[in-house]
Amino acid sequence: AALLAGMGEDPAREGLRKTPGRVVRALRELTRGYAQDVDAILNQAFFTEQYDSMVIVKDIELYSLCEHHLLPFFGKCHVAYLPNDKILGLSKIARLVDVFARRLQVQERLTTQIAETLMRALAPKGVGVVVEARHLCMTMRGVEKQHSVALTSAMLGSFRKDVATRTEFLNLIRRDEA
Repeated sequence: AALLAGMGEDPAREGLRKTPGRVVRALRELTRGYAQDVDAILNQAFFTEQYDSMVIVKDIELYSLCEHHLLPFFGKCHVAYLPNDKILGLSKIARLVDVFARRLQVQERLTTQIAETLMRALAPKGVGVVVEARHLCMTMRGVEKQHSVALTSAMLGSFRKDVATRTEFLNLIRRDEA
């Protein structure tokens, strides 16, 4: 109610009476990642496998809230890893993205958290993560650049050390066909 009053609105008017409660419920839903345990999500989905080529899950939809303005940013995440005798169920990669996206975030930290968590949990030869997102704090306010897209990447292990591995990943996520 204080926020509404601070904007010059009347929190007692009919259309706004229940708004404070609705906003609290919406924010809890949008930040449900705080209540989720990453290790519990991942632990039941590891499999021993001698697969030694790149595993990629691309175009994972993500929705998050900018911690600076509490405005949404949304886009897609591309995740890859080179297994080291252990693989992870593919759906768990998408769940991992959601756990970290559904928090107050900055895109740079989101990208790093996904990559570092996979590196720690899987101990693969390497991990690559690219996030492409549109930030409403840039399109609706401030600079108001409606067509801007922010790109961040985190390359760990062989994805950082080996140009060929990194290039393969980046080329594969650019492809449109499945």
